[in-house]
Amino acid sequence: MQIQGYFDLQFEPLKDAFAALFEDPQARGAALCVQRGGETLVDLWAGVADREGQQAWHSDTLVNLFSCTKTFAAVAALQLVAEGKLALDAPMADLWPAFAAAGKGGITLRQVLCHQAGLPAIAQPLPAEALYDWDAMTRALEEQAPWWTPGEGQGYAPITYGWLVGEMIRRASGREPGDAIVARVAAPLGLDFHIGLDDAEFHRVAHVSRAKGNSGDAAAQRLLRTTMGEPNSMPSRAFANPPSVLTSTNKPEWRRMQQPAANGHGNARSLAGFYAGLLDGSLLDAERLAELTREHGVGEDKTLLTRTRFGLGCMLDQPGVANATYGLGPRAFGHPGAGGSIGFADPERDLAFGFVTNTLGPYVLMDPRAQGLARALADCL
Repeated sequence: MQIQGYFDLQFEPLKDAFAALFEDPQARGAALCVQRGGETLVDLWAGVADREGQQAWHSDTLVNLFSCTKTFAAVAALQLVAEGKLALDAPMADLWPAFAAAGKGGITLRQVLCHQAGLPAIAQPLPAEALYDWDAMTRALEEQAPWWTPGEGQGYAPITYGWLVGEMIRRASGREPGDAIVARVAAPLGLDFHIGLDDAEFHRVAHVSRAKGNSGDAAAQRLLRTTMGEPNSMPSRAFANPPSVLTSTNKPEWRRMQQPAANGHGNARSLAGFYAGLLDGSLLDAERLAELTREHGVGEDKTLLTRTRFGLGCMLDQPGVANATYGLGPRAFGHPGAGGSIGFADPERDLAFGFVTNTLGPYVLMDPRAQGLARALADCL
């Protein structure tokens, strides 16, 4: 496999570890970027981007980043908090009155950002097309009662997070949520990152497909058993209501929509650049960054059925938990996306890391491919 791009010679073992990913015959395309103190140490890409395996992955190939998008949304929300347009601890219903229905009058933006609001799923079965109807989804969330007492325990919100946080950003900024987030977080840093992709960019997007024959770790198998065997359970509803959530990744309407939980499109360079912008103070002041990265909750996750540790819209490192460590320092923070893409920062080493792939793995939290690359990076330092 021919590896394209740039690497500082100090990081040749990391380049070799990236190349080794393609020894898997199912591996399709991927990219890796590492930045430190404004300097790009590694910027690599390889493989194929299209379904048929004919189109090479290029320097500017984009891919669906799934839940890596969540931290971009959280940072935009915290910027609005700093401007006095949003409040972390006021009831969300102050800005969104209809949200108070069904016992949600006291739920705060902080509880949504750290997955303690009790709203990871919608119980009422929704039609597939509801996914693309912002008003239908926000109405469904207005009517939904919390699955548990807000603030007592945590349960990751894989997709409802996007409508909950996005609606607050929309109301506070007066702009569509994706437009607001990109203007605030990506445009100032010149990042090739999109929530609501223009049709003219579709030719750059890698086709995403699932690797076969790998059942993942115990956490992945536990979640799969629950979602397959208990279709009405909260975890099942969280991932598959509307049912189109599971089948939309490569569809044009998914690329066009502005769903800031899961449909950001970017590349390894935009992920590393985003976390570099957090480390150097370009995106948040020190007080808001400390709030973003402070532990808000740790423990058994009601949705993912594994141990999670959250800041605000980001996952914090769990060094002693194999499926929940980024693979660098214990203060690392960031967010994985379904299937293997990941962006994170290690503030102790001033490192920003982005890895993306269009070969989806089955893991629930951290993907072993990215963890292996992070460990190889640490060995080079």
